[in-house]
Amino acid sequence: MEQKASSMDYVWRFILLVCASTILFPLIWVLYQSLKTNVEFFQDVWAFPKQMNWGNYVRAWTSYELSTTLLNTVYYVGASLLLGTFMTTLNAYALTRLKFRFQKLIWASIMFSLFLPGINALIPQYLLMKDLHLINSLTGLVILDSFGENVFLLMLLGGFMASLPKELEESAIIDGASFFQAFLRVIVPLSTPGIVTIAIFKFLGLYNNFLGPFIYLTDPSKYTIAVTMYQANMKLQFNADWVTLFAGVTITMIPSLVLYMAFQRRIMEGATLGAVKG
Repeated sequence: MEQKASSMDYVWRFILLVCASTILFPLIWVLYQSLKTNVEFFQDVWAFPKQMNWGNYVRAWTSYELSTTLLNTVYYVGASLLLGTFMTTLNAYALTRLKFRFQKLIWASIMFSLFLPGINALIPQYLLMKDLHLINSLTGLVILDSFGENVFLLMLLGGFMASLPKELEESAIIDGASFFQAFLRVIVPLSTPGIVTIAIFKFLGLYNNFLGPFIYLTDPSKYTIAVTMYQANMKLQFNADWVTLFAGVTITMIPSLVLYMAFQRRIMEGATLGAVKG
């Protein structure tokens, strides 16, 4: 028999509705601001546009050179996503499925790094990138983000892999498979849900990454989405074309929104990935 919702359930639903509105309202506000004229924007920021000015999107696309910026972002995000996801999968397998000397010490050291602010590594990373002549290079950014492991995602996928029965790969090794073959043919297919989840989180992190591209890229023709929109915002000190900026922001939000709508269930499941050992 279906239980009736208690008064506390309605309170929690109301709280969740308020939290959701604080996220949705800014998105809707930016959307209808992008369809105004600058005169309408400065007259009343809360009023709806009298007519839809879709030309703001054309102007944002051309003035911010979003076609070039999107190509840079696709290369940076795509290459970093493929290489970084493979490295995280390989590292998680090695740390959770293989037995070797000082394994627990290495894993504990990696977990300890979660308590250290990431900004502490900024200067050593910059000096290393400079010595390797990878400054102002999208490929250099790809290398940095791919081999600079995300400890949280490593822990997430490691917990998932640890829940898989050990007998699966042992059977493959008895049949003559090497450790790497067992990894590719047994562990990777079974870990697909976990790999997809961390890939989604990696995509969102890479697409919204601002600090790395801002520090390491000096050529405007190599800027990613985040840096381009930052530079567009800085230009408003001299030219108050806010509606074009809002149109550009709306364009840059589309990939993340589409990804979230397509994989929202997978993103929610990622919060408990590896929590239950079966």
